[in-house]
Amino acid sequence: MRVTAKGQVTIPQHIREALGLLPDSEVEFELERDGVTLRKARHASRRGQRLVQRMRGKATVRMSTDEILTLTRG
Repeated sequence: MRVTAKGQVTIPQHIREALGLLPDSEVEFELERDGVTLRKARHASRRGQRLVQRMRGKATVRMSTDEILTLTRG
């Protein structure tokens, strides 16, 4: 198995099935003395949750939901 120029490798199907890895699954790598361990992420967060976390508290304008809806609906 080779690492691509982008640092990617293909996880063999039997390993993906054994770990229950589906597309968009999150994994963790743990560096060990002579190698690395790959495991399904224990606390996988969804992309949407990460985006909301990153944006939380960033708003600079205090508006009510009704005011925002009025602006967006014209």
